Amino acid sequence: MTRREIRKNVFLLLFRKEFYDNGDLMEQLDIHLSQLQKSTEEEKSYIYERIKAILEKINVIDDILSEAASGWTLNRMGKVELTILRLAVYEMRFDDSIPVKVAINEAVELAKIFGGDDTPGFINGVLAKLA
Repeated sequence: MTRREIRKNVFLLLFRKEFYDNGDLMEQLDIHLSQLQKSTEEEKSYIYERIKAILEKINVIDDILSEAASGWTLNRMGKVELTILRLAVYEMRFDDSIPVKVAINEAVELAKIFGGDDTPGFINGVLAKLA
C-alpha cells in the first residue's frame, strides 16, 4: 500500500467521526481494517495508530483550524473539508516525518478526489495560512 493509499484510508476512517461516537468509531475502524485485503499488518497498525493519534488531538486541531479559517466556523464547513483539514493539520503540526509541503499537497489531492470544485482551493488557502 502506498503512503497515499494509507492516507486515503485514514481520511475515510476519520470522516466517519462525524457520524459515530468514539465507541462506535473504533468498531468502524476494526471493520474497515479487517476488509483491507491488499495491506500488511504493519500498514493496518499504522492506520489504526494514526487514527487514534488524531482523535487524541482533535480538540487542539479544531482550535488551530478555527483560528486559521477566518470567517468559517467548523460547523459551517463541509464534513469532507473539515476531515481533510484535520488530517493535514495533524500531519503539519504533530508528525515531523511529513514535510509541510507534502501534507498540503496530499490534502489538496484528497480534496480533488472527495470534494467539490471549490474544495481544493479552500483547503489550500486554509493550510497556506498555517504554513
